Amino acid sequence: MDFLSPSTLEEALQARGAHPGGVPIAGGTDVMVELNFDRRRPEALIDLSRVPELAEYGPDGGYTRLGAAVPYTAIVEHLAGRAPALTRAARAVASPQIRNRGTVGGNLASASPAGDAHPPLLATGAVVEVASAAGRRRVPAREFYTSLRTTALREDELVTAVLLPEPKGPQQFAKIGTRNAMVISVAAFSLALDAERRTVGTGLGSVAPTPVRAERAEEFLAAEFDWEGAAAPREAVVRRFGELVAAAASPIDDQRGSAAYRRHALAVMARRALAWSVTDYRKGAARCA
Repeated sequence: MDFLSPSTLEEALQARGAHPGGVPIAGGTDVMVELNFDRRRPEALIDLSRVPELAEYGPDGGYTRLGAAVPYTAIVEHLAGRAPALTRAARAVASPQIRNRGTVGGNLASASPAGDAHPPLLATGAVVEVASAAGRRRVPAREFYTSLRTTALREDELVTAVLLPEPKGPQQFAKIGTRNAMVISVAAFSLALDAERRTVGTGLGSVAPTPVRAERAEEFLAAEFDWEGAAAPREAVVRRFGELVAAAASPIDDQRGSAAYRRHALAVMARRALAWSVTDYRKGAARCA
């Protein structure tokens, strides 16, 4: 197995094109586990940790540009105001050691349906930037996941950045697992309200072959939410929102939880996220007043 260590993005893209069977590695929190357990033996490892552009983040037009190799710890420490839901998810990732190494780019490339970054990216309408030696393109996160552990990423491409829209309202993230720390989620849920466009975004994790949205729940809540004053929704609305979120899932029974439990957990998290969002929305309206 070859080990390639490019120091520029151009070199990294050339290496990726020359080794389509190679595996890019940044934090290594997923890849090294697979290597240690002999689940994968790629022809090459392409180390991206020395590529400066992938470790940069900051404003980019109406977005926050997050380099693919920015660790979760940096998101927690520096991007809470620009990416509230993703920051909440970053805080929930494993241990401090893993957060110091793990990246959103790695989550996207591995495309595990249990990845904590996926629900916030879906809910907020993030855009994934990918590149090859032939050029760059942008793929909405809502079109990025195609099937189990399969994405729109081509074999000669790398994830280079994620473009996070400026928040226009409350954003939430919640997950549930078999213990309080170092846990792979049994189910995860993210909610984002856009007060300007009066739209709702959702993201669900660990409850389908890919991360998914609850589009019927989004449409329902957008029509029922009090965008003017954020009055507490009627109990029937809250309950129906939870039901529609749970109905969007297609979970399985496994060692971490049953399908029935996952649907129940989703409904509970959706109701709680809505309650938290109403509180945050009121605070925002009060500040504006």
